[in-house]
Amino acid sequence: QVQLVESGGGLVQAGDSLSLSCTNSGRTLATYIVGWIRQAPGKERELVSKISRAGSMTYYADSVKDRFTISRDRNENTVDLQMNSLKPEDTAVYYCAVSTGPRFREAGINSFTSWGQGTQVTVSS
Repeated sequence: QVQLVESGGGLVQAGDSLSLSCTNSGRTLATYIVGWIRQAPGKERELVSKISRAGSMTYYADSVKDRFTISRDRNENTVDLQMNSLKPEDTAVYYCAVSTGPRFREAGINSFTSWGQGTQVTVSS
């Protein structure tokens, strides 16, 4: 059973940093491809980043490349998203989600079938 919980959102100013964390209510995340997906009001959902089961492969949307870093903390059993140099256009609800698909590269947004409740990130200009 998957019960994802996100934490770490908040209100920051442009240029600031935030770190989001995703847990699976004490259960392992190691067997899943884990992604961070965001949705801003009036906009389509966007797969921001994803990380492979082993943590050896990562993906970033062009809009966040070189600013966001996704990582697995196996000791804490979390998947974290470090967000630096935040921009107002990063404002959205950020969801942690998992995919059970077999191939990391093919795991598009529709393959993430279990989602958390989301955490709000607001970046003021």
